[in-house]
Amino acid sequence: MKPESPRIKRTRHAKHFITYHFVWIPKYGRDILTGKVAERLKEMLKEYSEEIGCEVIALEVMPDHVHVFLQAKPNLSPAQIVNHLKGKTARKLLQEFPELRSKTTHGRLWSRSYFVASVGHVTDEIVKHYVETQWERELKRRGQ
Repeated sequence: MKPESPRIKRTRHAKHFITYHFVWIPKYGRDILTGKVAERLKEMLKEYSEEIGCEVIALEVMPDHVHVFLQAKPNLSPAQIVNHLKGKTARKLLQEFPELRSKTTHGRLWSRSYFVASVGHVTDEIVKHYVETQWERELKRRGQ
């Protein structure tokens, strides 16, 4: 099943197109995300993203890091999203794969750090131009 390409979403009071690219690593960058652990992690990330109203667009689990590209709701901050995903997956993976405990420190699966970038379908130059030419377009619309 191929994920949908991102599109403008709607809530009762807003239209939005918010996408983020997240990257994080296991504690100390260890190569522990392989085989059944990696496959289960992918399932969990999709499930837990949907749980908070996000849609996974692309996802890859490498032995020493995770990439998640998703479309988010406007009421969620990037920190809320990544904390939810890392917290839920760490707890569940350590329960389902007890052998991971010996490869982590104090039962902590993920490093505290992460990378996030907002991703859009327009460049900052396009948005800047759009904002700067609002009056010009409004005057044209009014026929002035």
